[in-house]
Amino acid sequence: MQTGQAEKGETFRALHRGDPFVIPNPWDAGSARVLEGLGFQALATTSSAFAFTLGRGDGEVTLDELAAHVTALTHATDLPVSVDLENGFGPAPEDAATAIARAAVAGAVGGSIEDWDPDGGLYPLDLAVERIAAAADTARTLGFPFTLTARAENHIRGNPDLEDTIARLQAYEAAGADVLFAPGLASPEEIRAVCEAVSKPVNVLARPDLTFEAIAGAGGQRVSVGGSLAWAGVAAFAAAAEAIRDRGDFSVLGSGREAARLLAGG
Repeated sequence: MQTGQAEKGETFRALHRGDPFVIPNPWDAGSARVLEGLGFQALATTSSAFAFTLGRGDGEVTLDELAAHVTALTHATDLPVSVDLENGFGPAPEDAATAIARAAVAGAVGGSIEDWDPDGGLYPLDLAVERIAAAADTARTLGFPFTLTARAENHIRGNPDLEDTIARLQAYEAAGADVLFAPGLASPEEIRAVCEAVSKPVNVLARPDLTFEAIAGAGGQRVSVGGSLAWAGVAAFAAAAEAIRDRGDFSVLGSGREAARLLAGG
């Protein structure tokens, strides 16, 4: 552990005690540096957009590949980095614990564990709680503040049961999670119901139809964007490529000067 990581861990913890904030999701070292230059205070990885950079779908990346990605991000930026660890790369509590340890070694100061398995669906609550408890136990042994986020996946996995989502988040809080997250909450009313049911900070996944003010007003402490920034970039890239293919229109081409300015924090 380097002193810098301890300082980043403290900074990240403090953000959750202050005003609500946005934690954007870079997909590579360049996008991480751009977001830092634009003034954001912390970053979180996105499993879907990182997988895209490898030409794969979400959930098709190995823990070794993710650890290398996190190392690249933490070397590229001085900001605290939290890691989307998906389901911990295995169903057992030990898998979740190992994923937390690997993220920490790679330089991260936070990480999330979700309760959904691509092979088996939502974990039974007892097993899901054991997994969060194991992750929390490991996080507490790292020697620096590591912020553990527990994710309840109901709303993006075909089971938009708010009552069950709240029960899961309450159980994960009791198991040691520092931040709670239910991606897919669709309205201020749903966000408020979750935030009022728990005492730990709540991360909310941004939606085009909800403003930051609406999310924060409903009690959200941290707002992430998942892969959406990457998809905005992919859409612009594809539109420019289609203009070249269909019309021979090169007016859409950009300049490296803008990228250099952004990398320099301009």
